[in-house]
Amino acid sequence: MRRPIEDPGLRVVAERLAAQLLSGPRAATAEGVAEHLLAIQAQDPRGARLAVRARTEGLSASAVDHALSVERSLLITSLGRGTLHLVRAEDYPWLQALTTPPLRSGSARRLAQEGVSPGATERGVAVIERSLAEEGPLSRAQLRDRIAAAGVRTEGQAFIHVLFEASLRGLIVRGPMIGSDHAFALVRDWLGAPAPVQRDRALAELARRYLRGHGPAADRDLARWAGIPLRDARGGLERIASELVQRPDGLVDLRSRAAAEAPLPPPRLLGAFDPLLHGWCSREAILQEHKQIVTANGVFRPFALVRGRAVAIWSIRAGAITISPFGRLAIRDLAALEADARDVRRFLEDDAGPA
Repeated sequence: MRRPIEDPGLRVVAERLAAQLLSGPRAATAEGVAEHLLAIQAQDPRGARLAVRARTEGLSASAVDHALSVERSLLITSLGRGTLHLVRAEDYPWLQALTTPPLRSGSARRLAQEGVSPGATERGVAVIERSLAEEGPLSRAQLRDRIAAAGVRTEGQAFIHVLFEASLRGLIVRGPMIGSDHAFALVRDWLGAPAPVQRDRALAELARRYLRGHGPAADRDLARWAGIPLRDARGGLERIASELVQRPDGLVDLRSRAAAEAPLPPPRLLGAFDPLLHGWCSREAILQEHKQIVTANGVFRPFALVRGRAVAIWSIRAGAITISPFGRLAIRDLAALEADARDVRRFLEDDAGPA
């Protein structure tokens, strides 16, 4: 018989792990993971795919690539917080409309810092739009050549920020995989004309879907995760107030979520930038005193989770996975992590680059 979790903080962790599909039933498809979590951190391509692995059974990384390139059911683009996210194609229009406006002033400032004037920015964005319209999906290197040929600065981070500006305007997304390159495509060509977005309805859907994959949580957690003003996060939650339960600990959750105590998941390896570390204002409950080992200077390393806590970091080189514990691990826990490492290798198949 499973013993109840006595630590209130760990009980919240267990509930969030269940919401994250890391305990209990898993999703059947990559699209199912994206539907449930709404947006998956994706600036690390392998990390995004490993996030899908940890929340499904039996899939391979190629299933994510198939969804990106053939089904067009998933895409990667810059959304909330200004970072890349893996989302369902059907969720892209309203997420783009809600989460990118707060990023526009920062984008203009960074372009100026990189020596790209407003006029040059407009010229660069126009080159991107014209090139993709005339030639179809193009790689980053191909777009860089075309922008440079138009006399727009591409040195340093200038080119990246011109691409970012085009993404924020809703013109481009990362479309198909071409070999090992992730090509860019025009939104209108890749996804079709987006439907109009009703802001109030979209804020309600954002709050609902966020809690589905991250509850229980607070309004500030939602605002931080989505990169939106706190007033908008509160507005979204207010619009679904009848669907929520206010908890004694000050957090809210969906009323429809099962009331039974959530179990802690079995030991598992999570990839770089796993969504578990990005859903709330604080990640201390997961990382505890090991925060500076798992995350430093904006980098989030792959880590091992045992009974709701980070217990090790891990890496893969030439197909071999090395697990580096923070301290002594029980034999059964280490055996479980090694078994999960075999599943990581199966999932990645021929992908043996650095994790």
